[in-house]
Amino acid sequence: MIELFKVSKTVPSGDEKLTILHSLDMIIPDGQFVSVVGPSGSGKSTLLGLIAGLDAPTSGEIRIDGQAITGMDEDALAQLRGEKIGFVFQSFHLIPSLTALENILVPMEIAGARDALARAEDLLADVDLTARAHHYPSQLSGGERQRVAIARAFANQPSILLADEPTGNLDSGNGRHVFDLMVEMNHKHKTTLVLVTHDHELAALADRQIHLRDGRVIKDSLEPSLDQETEGEAVEASRQ
Repeated sequence: MIELFKVSKTVPSGDEKLTILHSLDMIIPDGQFVSVVGPSGSGKSTLLGLIAGLDAPTSGEIRIDGQAITGMDEDALAQLRGEKIGFVFQSFHLIPSLTALENILVPMEIAGARDALARAEDLLADVDLTARAHHYPSQLSGGERQRVAIARAFANQPSILLADEPTGNLDSGNGRHVFDLMVEMNHKHKTTLVLVTHDHELAALADRQIHLRDGRVIKDSLEPSLDQETEGEAVEASRQ
């Protein structure tokens, strides 16, 4: 479970301060597939970074599986990420000098996992790339590289998968194939999936859609009262 309590993020901007996220309260239960959408600058990637412990909030508290990560030191955060969180990025972030299979092996070898090779081969099969196991990233298409990245994200059986625009660098056909594979593996491994995307068609396939604008949640598909409140504010603004 992911829990945010009054979480905000403010950064210096010249002589002033810029608030990227405004006092967010959010609970994402185990196993839920959540899409986060919004225009550029709305705080989507910042939200993912805070959940992952890659950045610290200015105020508030974040809990992962009941454990407060706010205030943890870097070693503790690195251990938490290694055990509980998988990542899929828009730019793949594969190690160019390693093959597809070796890229998937790396997290398991760092964690000292047993049967790492057999598991890496199974994960590669899950994303339909067994025949490309010994190819380097430069020898793979964009869609294939992203599929390797997805397999790597599941290497240590994380309870949470964070995906930041995973289809952003792909054409629509490859993007949909990668999305379907990611969701299929998410269901298979029963992880919580938080997907940041500009693609509203893909976002609509999630269990829950959260819309951000200017660092605030303006719509949450599981909170109809929030929709009504936002709509009321829009009507009131139009009258002024």
